[in-house]
Amino acid sequence: MKEILFSALFTGLLFTACNNSDNKKEQATHDMSAMGKDSMQPVTAPADKEVKPVAVTYTSVDPKVASVIKETVDHYLHIKNALANDNGSEAANGGDEMAGAMKKMDKSLLTAEQKKTYDVIEDDLKEHAEHIGKNGSNIRHQREHFSMMSNDVYDLVRAFGAGRVIYHDHCPMYDNKKGAMWLSELKEIKNPYLGAEMPNCGTVEEVIK
Repeated sequence: MKEILFSALFTGLLFTACNNSDNKKEQATHDMSAMGKDSMQPVTAPADKEVKPVAVTYTSVDPKVASVIKETVDHYLHIKNALANDNGSEAANGGDEMAGAMKKMDKSLLTAEQKKTYDVIEDDLKEHAEHIGKNGSNIRHQREHFSMMSNDVYDLVRAFGAGRVIYHDHCPMYDNKKGAMWLSELKEIKNPYLGAEMPNCGTVEEVIK
């Protein structure tokens, strides 16, 4: 009887954490063995949660720069969707394509302020893309780099836009409940950190237009 009560209490606490956690920190690894089977149930974010609108910093960007950034973000979304589908091989393809797209950037077309912003992001973003590209058989490692990559892409999109509406999502359960963020082209939650085990776990925090 004690075991049944403990299981019910644990499941209730986990459900609450997935829907209500305000932990915004990211970066890390995910040890699924640390969660009980009761924690693997789909959890949907509250439909009435307020989504904060966010405007981009640079409203005047050279069209060629905007094109490269859009392509970079498109490949990020490719990685995100592959991880949500537990497909490490496809995520690796997205990583390779993202690294290739970034090589097209002509930084001479950036203003001094824009270049300073881009330079802060560029090296780390390339590194994460390359790691994801080289680890198609190690999805856990890909997700570690994706959590860090997501911070960089968030900064990129906040600065330059993405050529589309982008949603900033948050997963409270990744990395033993430390949490992590990601970006999505969809308002619907499709969790890239937990995949099929908890596909709907997360909340939409912001919309970037």
